[in-house]
Amino acid sequence: MPLFEGLQGPGHDGEERVFRVAEVNRAVRFTLEDNWANVLIEGELSDVRHAKGHVYFSLNDEEDPAQLRGVMFASDVRRTKAPLEDGARVRFRGKLSLYTARGQFQLIARSAKLAGEGDLAAQFRKLRAKLEAEGLLDPERKRPLPELPRVVGVVTSRTGAALHDIIRVASERCPVQILVADCRVQGEEAPQSIVSALELIQRVEALDVVIVSRGGGSAEDLWAFNDEGVARAIAGCRVPVVSGVGHEVDVTIADLVADARAATPSNAAEIVVPQRESLVRDVQSWERRLSQALDNLTSGLRLRLERLLRVLYGARRVIAPVRRELLASQEQLHQAQRASLRQRHERLAELRQRLMRLDPRSVLRRDQRQLASLTAKLRDAGRLPVRRRRERLVALRFTLQGRGQPMVRETRATYAELCAQLDALSPLRVLERGYAFGANRR
Repeated sequence: MPLFEGLQGPGHDGEERVFRVAEVNRAVRFTLEDNWANVLIEGELSDVRHAKGHVYFSLNDEEDPAQLRGVMFASDVRRTKAPLEDGARVRFRGKLSLYTARGQFQLIARSAKLAGEGDLAAQFRKLRAKLEAEGLLDPERKRPLPELPRVVGVVTSRTGAALHDIIRVASERCPVQILVADCRVQGEEAPQSIVSALELIQRVEALDVVIVSRGGGSAEDLWAFNDEGVARAIAGCRVPVVSGVGHEVDVTIADLVADARAATPSNAAEIVVPQRESLVRDVQSWERRLSQALDNLTSGLRLRLERLLRVLYGARRVIAPVRRELLASQEQLHQAQRASLRQRHERLAELRQRLMRLDPRSVLRRDQRQLASLTAKLRDAGRLPVRRRRERLVALRFTLQGRGQPMVRETRATYAELCAQLDALSPLRVLERGYAFGANRR
């Protein structure tokens, strides 16, 4: 059946007809709805979004890379019991159509039935449970973001819209230095590319915080941020990491492991980079609060000082007579102390003199002087009798010599005479003459 049956044919001027976009979209829509009015289709849900009771979603093929956009209106949503959420495997009944305003091919679902759990959701839950068991999702390990970063690292594709959104928002909020580590954010090579970019940007010593980001997309488009290697690289980053992947409804493993999660890349820049006006307001507020605190403190101290001065002035009137009496008593005490001290000095001098007199060394020196004097007197007193006796002895010796020599001569003569007589009568003389005496025998 021709697609544009009823619309083909020459125009009014006989030339080949030129169709408007709306005409083509309506023709395609009618063709789809006429030929695919009741179709049963099964797949895995992703990008599920609720708006005013309607549910918008993407239905993914489990074997081949294929995706179909769909919508279930509020009246049909209220009748269905199947949970319409990311990762659910659902079997829809509905019709194929075309959203003419955008030319978007879609499924208009009338009913839904749960067909089983999707592979992507199963992988997501399995990895989440593993990392949660290791403590990588523990809120206690989340690090606080720097309040005023100077160097912000961005790990994303340099050609993507996410980078432009981050740079735009950051430049509008506060001037910071942004370093970009380019990487692939979609496809089989994306996980390793993201890990390498994270390792590369950490070599910058001045790095304060890192944003890992990419724009929105389907679950398959964002699957690189559900990779285990990416999750461990984010957890091991030496600075805090903010994950801004997809839109607010998109939740990835990177969001759960990161220190902070942003709804969008723009929101990540808002979280990391403070608002300049807000900083100025904060500084002004702190300045006002500090000034007010200083004023309050000064006022309080001034009032306290005034109260103390009033107390002091009142106390002076009470203390003045007491002070005069105290000074008089103090003067009397000083005089009494000086008199007592003077008496004690005099008594001490007297005792010192008495002690000096009774000092054994002084007594010994005095006795030595007395002994020397007595010795000299004794020596002088003994010399005169000795001299006199010596002189008398000399005189007596001369007298004795004068009188004794004649007596000696006479005595010597008498002695010689007696010796001669004795010698004459000695038996030796008889023996010399030849006589001998014999012993009597009996």
